[in-house]
Amino acid sequence: MARIIKTTLQKLPRMTAAALTSDLRQLQRRARGPLLVLLLGLSPAALAHAEPSTDEFESFDDRALDEPLDYPDWFKLSFLDISDDLQQAVANGKQGLMVYFGQKYCAYCKKLLEGNFGKLDILAYTQRHFDAVGIDIHGQREVTDLNGREWFEHSYSVDQGVNFTPTLIFYDREQREALRLSGYYPPYKFRAALEYVADGHYRGEDFRSYLARADVPLIFEAGEMSQEDFFLPPPHALDRSHWPGQRPLVVFFEQGDCHACDVLHTGPLRQDDIRVRFAQMDAAQLGVWDDTPVVTPSGQRTTARRWADQLGLFYTPTLLFFDEQGEEILRLDSVVQFYRLRNVLDYVLSGAYLEYPTFQQWRNTQQPRVLMAP
Repeated sequence: MARIIKTTLQKLPRMTAAALTSDLRQLQRRARGPLLVLLLGLSPAALAHAEPSTDEFESFDDRALDEPLDYPDWFKLSFLDISDDLQQAVANGKQGLMVYFGQKYCAYCKKLLEGNFGKLDILAYTQRHFDAVGIDIHGQREVTDLNGREWFEHSYSVDQGVNFTPTLIFYDREQREALRLSGYYPPYKFRAALEYVADGHYRGEDFRSYLARADVPLIFEAGEMSQEDFFLPPPHALDRSHWPGQRPLVVFFEQGDCHACDVLHTGPLRQDDIRVRFAQMDAAQLGVWDDTPVVTPSGQRTTARRWADQLGLFYTPTLLFFDEQGEEILRLDSVVQFYRLRNVLDYVLSGAYLEYPTFQQWRNTQQPRVLMAP
């Protein structure tokens, strides 16, 4: 039986090289009897395409760290000439350059640097295909961008529209932006992002389409979405293009049987500090795969599914914030915990986005830099 399982699984599509090898070894060490036999027949690719465990969506304390983060020692020692760094990466046989925008006291950055990159398969795959350079969004080092313009780290981060840290921008051999990840993503999603760029899938399809086609868990089982008493009831007539709204709008894109959605509803959304802020907004919930009719804030008649596809959404829950005229302010389409969510709500409700084009630029005015996060 084990031989049959192994032979069958070896025919499955390859994901990342050495994907989940470290995790498989740990399972093998712990397993006993028939379970060990079964695990010995599982290829890393088979595990990579399995539905993610709830451990990949765990809650964590996202307040500012007590101790500063350092870049991993495998990050390139760079003069921050992005064009030169990219050329060197290509000359070394890499697929491109990964530019990391982070903060020293950012809990989400720690999750990426120590959590995701702490997994041997993710680390090995990243190092094999990309050079990595780090940029401190509060830093004073000089940066030369791909067009030869000179910046400081902090002003370059604003120019690049960095709202959340970590933000990763992947550049390909032709200096094109292949993918941008804004915020922290769990390991299964991050593995897929690396492969999406390294294997050149970005040339022919967006990341959302790739995830669905590659059988990376994107659509979960049908089920009821968690409800909140501040959600507007249907019909979802969200048009603000003809008659401005009286207050900001937030649209929750979710899906049933989504553990990350459950974490949001049972964690941050149970806190009074969060709920009192949402009560000052119009809020609607849409199923990302549903054919529910909706009129978008710009006045377009469509369905929730088609709108999500148009927006390129690939993570649930995603929260989109709009102003009174129906213009998108920003979106939260990555893992979010209490402090980041509360700060985003303050950024929107205060109207600070009118003066500060990025969330992080506004955050710089709120407290001493040493405490800057999330």
